[in-house]
Amino acid sequence: MPPPPPSAQRLKQVLVVRADLGMSAGKIAAQCAHASLGGYREALRRTPDVADRWVGAGETVIVVQHDGCLRSLHAAAVAANLNTSLIADAGRTEVAPGTETVLGVGPAPADDVDAITGRLKLLS
Repeated sequence: MPPPPPSAQRLKQVLVVRADLGMSAGKIAAQCAHASLGGYREALRRTPDVADRWVGAGETVIVVQHDGCLRSLHAAAVAANLNTSLIADAGRTEVAPGTETVLGVGPAPADDVDAITGRLKLLS
């Protein structure tokens, strides 16, 4: 069976939070906002049709957790040609300057995002 046409593909964005940093709920929310907007801006620049369809479909966003470095996930997403946003904190409040806190993957086709993030657990 052939894949669905691009206009019929489900789209989503996954935000991968570094759970090992012990960030407060407010800090996580702020970092996720940065990652989500960064991914959306990347999509507007690189894949405007995907950005428009994601917004039109309700902007599905899933938040998952990961312990440790986000660079390997980021590299895999970049290699898969997905929109990404890796957030490095300014270090003014809870974490050291330059600490990578959240990785946004997408908006992009859900199956492609799941290939990178599908094994990760929802943030609890």
